[in-house]
Amino acid sequence: MIQVLTVFHVLFALLIIGTVLLQQGRGADAGAGFGGGASNTVFGARGTASFLSRSTAILAALFFSTSILLAYLGARQDNKGHNILEAPATEQLKSDIPQQGNAPAVAPTKSDLPEPPSAPGQPEGKN
Repeated sequence: MIQVLTVFHVLFALLIIGTVLLQQGRGADAGAGFGGGASNTVFGARGTASFLSRSTAILAALFFSTSILLAYLGARQDNKGHNILEAPATEQLKSDIPQQGNAPAVAPTKSDLPEPPSAPGQPEGKN
């Protein structure tokens, strides 16, 4: 239901954009050469609303109604099961951990570590 309503909502928005762009501005009459607002006084005020302005008003009303309906349906929708932050963490599989050969991974002991070089002036082998 929400998906269908969203499709109509976007369609109404695109149709509103198209009808607004097709309309002429108020100063685009033949009297616009006399000055910005002089066309309305010279040639009279605009009469009845044209087809495009009526269709724009109807599309705007449909757009607003779908906006309100989508907001209402979105507020009533249950989103509690979709939070990915509250999902339990999965354990890392042992097969994902790289190991060398079949030997178990063991921490090196002190005897396995190489000795650091001695500082100048100290005898060799004693640190």
